[in-house]
This record gives sequence, structure tokens and C-alpha cells, in this order.
Amino acid sequence: MALWLAQLLLCETPPAGSKEACGVCRSCRLVHSLSHPDLHWFVPIELGKKGGDADKQVELVEEALGEEMAARREKPLYEPVSGLAGHGIAAVRLILRRLALTPAIGRRKAVIIGDAERLIPQQGQEAAANALLKALEEPPADTHFVLTAAEPEALLPTILSRVVRVRMARLPDSIVTAFMQKELGGGEQRLVEQRVRSADGSPGKLLAEKGGSQGAQEAARQFLASARAPTPARYELALRQMPFQARGAFTVMLDGLLERLREEVRAAGTPSHKLTEAIARVLQAREQAQGNVNPQLLAAVLSEDLAAV
Repeated sequence: MALWLAQLLLCETPPAGSKEACGVCRSCRLVHSLSHPDLHWFVPIELGKKGGDADKQVELVEEALGEEMAARREKPLYEPVSGLAGHGIAAVRLILRRLALTPAIGRRKAVIIGDAERLIPQQGQEAAANALLKALEEPPADTHFVLTAAEPEALLPTILSRVVRVRMARLPDSIVTAFMQKELGGGEQRLVEQRVRSADGSPGKLLAEKGGSQGAQEAARQFLASARAPTPARYELALRQMPFQARGAFTVMLDGLLERLREEVRAAGTPSHKLTEAIARVLQAREQAQGNVNPQLLAAVLSEDLAAV
């Protein structure tokens, strides 16, 4: 949707009376291929290396974003970003630099900040953060911001107060089913129906499930091992969780944890009281994760609960 809006904003020949881009002009084709010089799409990234100074960090962010856009051109149906990825202060500085640019081939620029709830406030970097807030409140005349968020309530309050919220309605199950059969392969009817129900009207959840199942199982294995280890290891793993977005990768990890515990029950033949209690505790945490909770705190409490049983 954000790219559709950007295409509409940058279209050179929008049809008269239409609320959609033409789809065929040079700008529309460039947006479609993620190559438009006036389209600036910022997504959360996890830097593999750290720069020494502020300018070097901005260069690393720009390089990482370039690699991510190249990957998305190659594979448009991309998987969710890493749970540790975020918009750090270097990304904010890069956004501010891009705002100062004159549009290259059109009359305006479109700046997309994907997963905007991952904007990370950092102590001592208030000047750059405040400059971004100012830009959101009064953007340059030639610039339009589009922010996307799966968890809008996790947005910084100072950002939430400066944007117009547009809630996307869930897609009908028939459309999600058609998407799954075309892009991901059908499979057994019962499994298709189950996955469509779990997607809850969002094809993106199908992609997350497809790309994240193996990672979720590994995360669940590590969590269970840490919960059964001495106290320092338990808290260390809890602190590795993102402090927000409990309904993202953290929830997927809990699902993997449930499956792992159920496998232990099947292997044991008869469920022990401890395993039954552990499953109950994870189910309780899974329910709590649907609310506005801090995954780090929830992980710490759950690891203590699992250690006790």
C-alpha cells in the first residue's frame, strides 16, 4: 500500500478523475522496480558492523538499505525483517539528508518509513530525533511521508500525534487463499484452510510463517535451554528480545516453544505434570502477547515460570 501511494504521488500522467497512478509512465515503472530516485524507502536494518563515527554509521546504513532494496527487487515477496532490526539514529540522519535533496526527475519526493514502530530513541541523540519530528510535523513542500506499522500503538507517542492514521482492513479469506495457491503452492485442503485462518486476512503473515518456521524452532530451542539453565542465562535471553512488537517474532517463537513442549509430551508417552504445567504457562504468555506488553518482561517472567516447573 505504501508503494502504491508513492506511485500515485510520483506519477507523471495520472488519469483525469482517477485516484490511481497510470502505471505506465516512466515514474510509475521506476517505482514498480524500486529504482525511482525520488522514492526513499527506509526499512529496519540490522547492521553487521559498526562505524566509528556518525558519518561512517550513516554510510553503513545507506549501504545496507541499498542491499535490502536490491534483494527486494530480486524477490518482491520478501520475508519479515529480523527481530533485531530497527531504525537507529544513523537511519534518522540519513532520512534528514534525503529530505534536503531536490527532486531528481519529478516535482516531489516520497519518503516511506516501513515498520515505523521500530524507530529507536537513543539517549544523547535528541537533536536528530527532534529534527525528524519537526520534519514529520512540517515536511518540506516537495516531500510526502508515508509510515507503515503493524503495531501502531507501539509507535512513539510523539510520532503518533503527528500522523493521520489509516487502518487497513483485513482481506477476505478467498483472496488470501488465492494468493497462497498462486504464490506459495496449495497443498492439502485442510492445511490450506488452517493457514488461511491463521493469516487473519493478511498475506504477509503467510510469508512470515513460510520464512520464519525454522528460525522460530531454533529460537524456541534456545529459549527452553536458557529457561532450564542458571539464572544469568535466563535473563540474558530475555534481554535479547525486542522491547516491543510482542505479536511479531516473539509470538512466533512462543508458537515454536509450544510445539517443542508438545513434542516432549509425545516422546514421553504419558504427559508429566511438569510438561503439562509448562505448556499452560506458555499458552498464558501467548495470550498476554496479544496485548500491549513488553516482550522482554514477558520473556523474563516466562523463563522463571518454566524453570520452576
